[in-house]
Amino acid sequence: MNESNLSKRLSLVAQQIPHGSRLADIGSDHAYLPCYALKTGLITSGIAGEVNDGPFQSAVEQVKKLGFEQQISVRKGNGLEVISKGEVDVITIAGMGGPLIASILEAGKEKLDHVKRLVLQPNVAANQIRVWLEANGWFLINEVILEEDGIIYEILIAEKIGENPYSEEDYQLEIILGPFLMQQRSEIFNKKWMNELAEWRKIVSQFEKAKNTEEVNKKKQELLERIKRVEEVIQ
Repeated sequence: MNESNLSKRLSLVAQQIPHGSRLADIGSDHAYLPCYALKTGLITSGIAGEVNDGPFQSAVEQVKKLGFEQQISVRKGNGLEVISKGEVDVITIAGMGGPLIASILEAGKEKLDHVKRLVLQPNVAANQIRVWLEANGWFLINEVILEEDGIIYEILIAEKIGENPYSEEDYQLEIILGPFLMQQRSEIFNKKWMNELAEWRKIVSQFEKAKNTEEVNKKKQELLERIKRVEEVIQ
């Protein structure tokens, strides 16, 4: 992978960046995404943010190698510390856990006033990002699911202006599965949740072997209900 040939995952993240954007890529690693976005005309300027020294140095070298120092600023810092208010209009955060992405957004939410779009690619627990987005006035406008090298990823695209994609009846299920992904019900979506169902059934069997307490029974019944509802979606 390089600035001209992104992974499938990052290519799909890049496709969600509107043309002419000012981008901040948080956790940018080698800065491949902002360099690709600049090279292909998606962005007019970019910030590559990294908290760890090794990836930060790699990003600095990558930007320098391409002669993009005037357009892409590589900055070392934690999360949204690397940007100022009004400096960017699109933020991408890819390749982290959902709880970490949500915590980055929460810690830096005062920086989001002028941001028009968030493109978020969690490796796990996308539901925690959905909860944060809704609680903070961000509307999901689309979701993408993909498989690469045997791993299934979700990409969440959110904007400040939109319509609530959640239904009152299925809200909790849509938070877990994704409202747009539920509608699309792709083959990859079904594969992901078939795998999850198998893991949940293992947990149920463990509950059945555990000491019979009120708390265990409650958790078991909640999980059985979740299994039933997810099964209804993917069948």
